[in-house]
Amino acid sequence: METGLPAHVVGLVVIPCLNEERHIAAVIESVLSDRLRDRLCIVVADGGSVDETLPIVADFAVRFANVKLLHNPRRIQSAGVNLAAKLYGRGIRWLIRIDAHASYPAGYVSGLIAEADRRRPDSVVVAMKARGTGCFQAAAAAAQNSVLGAGGSPHRNGSEEGFVDHGHHALFDMDKFLSLGGYDESQSHNEDAEFDCRLAHSGGKIWLTRAVDMTYFPRAGAGALYTQYRNYGRGRMTTILRHRLHPKLRQMLPAAVAPAVLLAALSPWMPLAAVPALAWMAVCLVYGALLGLRARSVCACGAGIAAAIMHLGWSVGFWQAAIAAAARGWPPFGRPAAGLGAS
Repeated sequence: METGLPAHVVGLVVIPCLNEERHIAAVIESVLSDRLRDRLCIVVADGGSVDETLPIVADFAVRFANVKLLHNPRRIQSAGVNLAAKLYGRGIRWLIRIDAHASYPAGYVSGLIAEADRRRPDSVVVAMKARGTGCFQAAAAAAQNSVLGAGGSPHRNGSEEGFVDHGHHALFDMDKFLSLGGYDESQSHNEDAEFDCRLAHSGGKIWLTRAVDMTYFPRAGAGALYTQYRNYGRGRMTTILRHRLHPKLRQMLPAAVAPAVLLAALSPWMPLAAVPALAWMAVCLVYGALLGLRARSVCACGAGIAAAIMHLGWSVGFWQAAIAAAARGWPPFGRPAAGLGAS
């Protein structure tokens, strides 16, 4: 495919999205305000939006030659990034992934590239802070910004910059990304951690920068938040099985939630069976209330409820994937599907 990209382009910015009419214009504008904007190709990989996302992006594409709208028939983010990299990435040094359900500071892309030039990693990841507007979203944000919801992840807990094994994906060396086959499109979630496993196995290095960061907007409803985290749990278990990883403590603690809730169903006959679930719920509610008091926010006091929804969803998805694998006889997954290898 002839992309028509000028030779001076140094970065391919891919924005996978689906029904993001509330955020997509601000995200594109933030990239277009970057000092390197004339050296960037900006591709919005849309997974079939039915709101006003497509007209908004189409208007940008008419006004700016370096903004392109790409239809992503597989809908999921991993496929959108892969498709954009496959069609536009050859000869470009850096691949920058930007998520539409977020906001970014001025100079975000040029800051990432400066970090990559300085540290010479294969990938640069960033810290993320959650922020909400409505009350439930604010509660979810408070939970996600704390150890209660994030479990001590380096890109969530204020850790110093340095080399890590995983973080929020922001920039890749394009040649490295392409050589590893990009994201595994068989995983709709946790494709980032799965890619990082392959990157590390190949000898690649991941740099967590503190020079720039981003703001994430959590799901605004309990049902959407539960579904999101159930998918996260399913994806994490798939990655663990595929790469034969040992789960970390911060993963096993929420994984115990669904079994504890099931055990509590036996409490009419075994009163002590409810103790694990009650203890978990008490920790969530008390910790959430403390977060709200610290933030002086009534809404943030609900962080414990949001965290409980996240924990339960993640645990259900985690064990669903485990049970499905057991039903198949626990076969090894083997080499992940090469998303960029398929034509």
